[in-house]
Amino acid sequence: MQLQQLSYFLAVARAQHFTRAADALGVAQPSLSKQIRVLETELGAELFSRARGNITLTPAGEALLPLANRILADVDTARLEVQELAGLRRGRVRIGATPSLCSGLLADALRRYHDAYPGIRLLVEEGGSRDLVRELTRGELDLALVILPLSEDTPLATTPLLREDLVVAARRDDTSLLSRTRLRVTDLRDRPLVMFRQGYDLREATLAACRQAGFEPRFAVEGGEMDAVLRFVEVGLGIAVVPSTVLAGRPGLQGIPLSGEGAAHGRAEHRLHRTVALAHRKDVAPTHAAGAFRSTLETFVREAAASGGLPAGVESLLPKD
Repeated sequence: MQLQQLSYFLAVARAQHFTRAADALGVAQPSLSKQIRVLETELGAELFSRARGNITLTPAGEALLPLANRILADVDTARLEVQELAGLRRGRVRIGATPSLCSGLLADALRRYHDAYPGIRLLVEEGGSRDLVRELTRGELDLALVILPLSEDTPLATTPLLREDLVVAARRDDTSLLSRTRLRVTDLRDRPLVMFRQGYDLREATLAACRQAGFEPRFAVEGGEMDAVLRFVEVGLGIAVVPSTVLAGRPGLQGIPLSGEGAAHGRAEHRLHRTVALAHRKDVAPTHAAGAFRSTLETFVREAAASGGLPAGVESLLPKD
């Protein structure tokens, strides 16, 4: 059974005449009649009574009529819905991002995207990079802002977007740090750290830097999300390694640039940083809505970099247009 056959059937049922139905559809009458006969053969029953040129529905035709109407109506609905999705008049995008990016870059990009495509529903998942990679791999997200590098066997494709400097967050009244304009990883050896929960890339980055410098860090408290970690630092539980961007709006905290292990051995000093990338699954083509968000985000980053609008300690990794 073909949709064309059903549309021919409905046209004849409405016109009660084969020639007039063919004219209304813009097809040849013999072609229309042939398709009706094929449909009747497939269904195993005549759909029209053709006595003396008077075309009426048989009981089988009457049974098919409401079903055919419903089928073709559903097809029209499906066509319109797909066209709306393709035209970005409706749909959804599921985006994952780390807390520091949610409160900064992502919020501004989402506002621009929402203004351009108000019919697209935006769903945001906030979490650590490892958690987001897992959810993206499972198909629970369309896109995610994650931290590189990923494992070599990852099923994800990534586009590096930003490089963020990492700093030591400490209370402004911490007398032991008042004169320090820069810290080395080795300076963290005897200081209590406020540590993120499992799944946060910042936890792994801090541990890796300390171990490369030859020591295991000491935790004052561990297991928090970004807001909790910053609050723990504010009340004096310890210091934390965080992206420089998260200290905006935290007047009680200072961010002291952090240098890697190489600086402690007389080699050229290098600031610790992390690389933020936009990721999606390799085996699934992004939806139109997700593709539009990617374009919006990349344009936003390029424009912010060109105008000096990126936060201090952040640089774009996207090639210039």
